[in-house]
Amino acid sequence: MLAELHIENFAIIDEVHLTFEKGLTVLTGETGAGKSIILDAIHLLLGARGSVEYVRHEANKTDIEALFHIGDDHPSHQGLDELGIEIEEGILIIRRTISKNGKSTCRINGKLVTLAHVRTVGQYLVDIHGQHEHQELMQSDKHILMLDRFGGEPLKEAKTSYKVHYDEAKAIQTRIQTLQENEQHVAQRLDLLAYQINEIGEAELTVGEEEDLLEERTKLANFERLYQGLNQSYDAINSDNKGLDWLRQAMNELEDVQELDKGLKSVYEQVANSFYILEEQAFYLRDQLDTMEYQPEKLEMIETRLNDIQMLKRKYGSTISDILEHFDNIQKEYDELKHRDVTLDGLQHDYQVAMDKLREKADRLHNLRLETADSLAQNINQELNDLYMEKAVFDISVRQSDQIERIEGYGANGADHVQFLIASNPGEPLKPLAKIASGGELSRIMLAIKSRFKSFQNVTSIIFDEVDTGVSGRVAQAMAEKIYGLSASSQIFCITHLPQVAAMADHHLYISKQTDNERTATKVDTLTAGETAQEIGRMISGAEMTNLTMQHAEELLDLAEEMKSGS
Repeated sequence: MLAELHIENFAIIDEVHLTFEKGLTVLTGETGAGKSIILDAIHLLLGARGSVEYVRHEANKTDIEALFHIGDDHPSHQGLDELGIEIEEGILIIRRTISKNGKSTCRINGKLVTLAHVRTVGQYLVDIHGQHEHQELMQSDKHILMLDRFGGEPLKEAKTSYKVHYDEAKAIQTRIQTLQENEQHVAQRLDLLAYQINEIGEAELTVGEEEDLLEERTKLANFERLYQGLNQSYDAINSDNKGLDWLRQAMNELEDVQELDKGLKSVYEQVANSFYILEEQAFYLRDQLDTMEYQPEKLEMIETRLNDIQMLKRKYGSTISDILEHFDNIQKEYDELKHRDVTLDGLQHDYQVAMDKLREKADRLHNLRLETADSLAQNINQELNDLYMEKAVFDISVRQSDQIERIEGYGANGADHVQFLIASNPGEPLKPLAKIASGGELSRIMLAIKSRFKSFQNVTSIIFDEVDTGVSGRVAQAMAEKIYGLSASSQIFCITHLPQVAAMADHHLYISKQTDNERTATKVDTLTAGETAQEIGRMISGAEMTNLTMQHAEELLDLAEEMKSGS
């Protein structure tokens, strides 16, 4: 569960530190007080795209930090293990900082991680459901993704297997199309490939060649300086009354006296070793000087070769290895085009085999979706009955493409077209949900879907952002009870304007704005039982509070307690 949240210098929030408990927590307050800003902060913390606009005016940075308690079997452990992040006593701390210059940093338990890593972990921590998800219901192309999420692991595995075969068939089709292009284009392509093959082949490149040439060029370009340095070094070591002579004298003197003092024996041995090592290096310097010869023509050849390599790198790759890899690829393509009739026959056979496998995988995916759609529709209809849409009929159409003999009939998600349908009243035909559902119906349908989605079983916390829009009366009460029911298995946060939902809360946070020294800031207060009744009364009546309003608010709270104690 989400245990603590600290927000500093975020939008109009100066500094807020919140602690949370299990169960249902509601956030209420006047419009514009900052309820959604807190939600935005959580969204940002878990990997949403950041912006310097979030940094509070005149602040250098915004900081958001959250502490989660997770169990040993929580699905986020796999991602955390891959990152090498240890979890002690089930505590997970995520922190994100955005500076006013736009730089963003993320940490998990103190370790720097990327935004992508935070998203990977965050998907198992909080599920945020806002009004934008109503828009998903209105977009039929998103229905297939929602259905697949409900299908769980079997559908996920089938979809993964399908995608492998889809990519394979698509790649073969692309190669076939390339070979089947018009003769003029193929001829031009062959000429270009032949030119490139000849140009790279004649160069006879070898891996590591450029490095060797650069080293040799450095020696030749600095010949005079190198020669002088070696010559002076040799002279300092081996000329009369220079290094070796003085070291030889020291060695001889020590050899004569070492028997007189045992401590001098090791000194003598070290000096002797130094003499022979230095003598050997002097011989090496002499040999180097004897073989050194200034070769301007060789330097010119090296410069020419390096220029040729640079030209090839500009055309075919940033390294010689890249150029040689390109060389292998264009040789294969040239052979395919040159013998395209034979190649096409082989590809057509491979394509047919790939399409047969793809059709098999697509059929498997289609059958699983039919089963999932039937189960999801039954579940949603049951939930809608609880939400006073008992006369409505929800159904899911899963229709396979009529072009499954061709790759064009398939897509990344299979060969299916999925659409949510509804008949709001008895006797009406099923029609696309996007065309006939009202705002209140969409809220109830989305809540019904959320109530049944298996993915919730692995999510630590669920946030509902004004999902009760467009409903009132007994429907609002039914939605409140449904949201409270979800809190039995997950920690629930709900931003709401409905007194029925607020009355069901285990914990109530009131969001308000205050102005101090012409600076506006969001304030969050945890309400007591008496304050909760006052706030619910305000939600019922608006600005004016009456005794009747308070009685109504207290009655709502009493009814909520009765329902909760009996659940």
